[in-house]
Amino acid sequence: MANVTVIGAQWGDEGKGKVIDWLANRADVVVRFQGGNNAGHTIVVGDKTYKLSLLPSGVIQGKLSIIGNGVVVDPWSLLDEITRAQGQGLDINPDNLILAENATLVLPLHRDLDGAREARAGAGKIGTTGRGIGPAYEDKVGRRAIRFADLADREALEVKIERLLAHHGALRAGLSLPEARPEEILAQLEELAPRILPYAKPAWRILGDAIKEGQRVLFEGAQATLLDVDHGTYPYVTSSNTVAGQAAAGAGVGPTAGGYVLGIVKAYTTRVGEGPFPTELNDETGRLLGERGHEFGTVTGRPRRCGWFDAVLVRQSIAVGGVQGAVLTKLDILDGFETLKVCVGYRLHGKTIDYLPAGLRDQAAIEPIYEEMEGWSESTRGARSWKDLPANAIKYVRRIEELIGAPAVLLSTSPDRDDIIMMLDPFRG
Repeated sequence: MANVTVIGAQWGDEGKGKVIDWLANRADVVVRFQGGNNAGHTIVVGDKTYKLSLLPSGVIQGKLSIIGNGVVVDPWSLLDEITRAQGQGLDINPDNLILAENATLVLPLHRDLDGAREARAGAGKIGTTGRGIGPAYEDKVGRRAIRFADLADREALEVKIERLLAHHGALRAGLSLPEARPEEILAQLEELAPRILPYAKPAWRILGDAIKEGQRVLFEGAQATLLDVDHGTYPYVTSSNTVAGQAAAGAGVGPTAGGYVLGIVKAYTTRVGEGPFPTELNDETGRLLGERGHEFGTVTGRPRRCGWFDAVLVRQSIAVGGVQGAVLTKLDILDGFETLKVCVGYRLHGKTIDYLPAGLRDQAAIEPIYEEMEGWSESTRGARSWKDLPANAIKYVRRIEELIGAPAVLLSTSPDRDDIIMMLDPFRG
C-alpha cells in the first residue's frame, strides 16, 4: 500500500475536502502540512455539512489527524473549530488530534497587520482572507515566531514576545495601529496554554512511527498549486508552498513518504480574490456556473469568479506539483450545456504559447485559445460508475486527460461523500 498526497491543481476550491474525506476512509492517518485557517474544506455526509479550516479532514472518519509543523495555527480559531466539530458529534481529543509542537502560532497582531496592509494597498490589494497567515509566515522565516512548545516555558515566552514586538512595533506605528503591549500578549498566551498544550506533541516522531509500522498516511494539502508562493500567479498567491513537495517538510518526514500524488481538478475553473484569470467569464455563462456550483468561499463567503476549464494552467500545475493522477470534480455542474469550451493555449503579443508566463503584465495580457466540445443533456449527478455517464461526458473527461497529461483516477459527481467513480485506487498506486 502507498501513502497518498492530495493537492489542488487550480486556484483552490476544487472539492479537496470531499475527496480527502473519501480517501480518509482508506487511510490510517491524515496529515495537514501547510497553510492556516485561510483554507476551508466543506464535507457533506448525509444530512450533515462539516466546514473545516484547520482540522484535518480525517477527524470526520475518526482517524488519527495531525496538524504538521508547516501549518501556521491560530490557536483560538482551532479551539473554536474543535468545539463546533464536537457539537456535531465528532470525538476530538488529544489522543486522535496531534498538533506539531514546532508549529507557529498566528496571533491577533498578525490579523491586525494583515487587515491594515490590505486597507492601505487600495487598488494593489492581493485579496487575502485577513486571517494573519502571511504575517505569521513572515515571522516564522524571520526567526521571531512563537511556537506551541514556547507556551510551556514562561521565561522563554517573555523573551520571544519582546523580540516579536521589536519588529511589530514599528510596523504598527507606521500603519496607525495601537501599540501591542507585551504583558497583554503574555496574559493571553498563559490563559491559552492549558487548553491547547495537551494537543502539542512531536508530530514528526508520531508520524514517523506510523509510517514504519506500515500505516497508510494521507497528506492533505490546502489552497492549490496556482496559489503557491513560488509557482502560483504571484503576488496573488498564498504565503506557503502548496505543491506536493511541501508535504515532506511540512509534516516532518522524508521526501519519499508522500507516495502517490493526486491533483484535484474542477471540471471548470474558479478563483476567489484578485489576480489573473485567463478563462474568466463575466457573462451569463459565468453567472450560471457560479449559481449551479454554489461558488462561494468556505472561509470568506466571497463569490468565486468562474470560467471555462483551463488545460494550460492545469498541465503546468501537474508538472510542478508532481501529480500522477487527477481527480475531476463537479462534472455534474456542466450538465445541460449545449457547448463546452476548454482552453488549450494562449496568445501573447501575437504569439501562441503553451504555459502561463511569470510576468504580471504578461499574465494580464494573455488571451485564451479555446477548443469547443459538444455538451450533454443527460444528468451525471450522483453517478457512481463509468457506464452511468453520457457519451459526451466521457469524451470531455478523456479530452481533459489528454490535454493535462495525467489520467483521471477519480470522478466526483455531487457533493455527497459516496458519489465517486473510481478508476484506480490511489493507495495502491
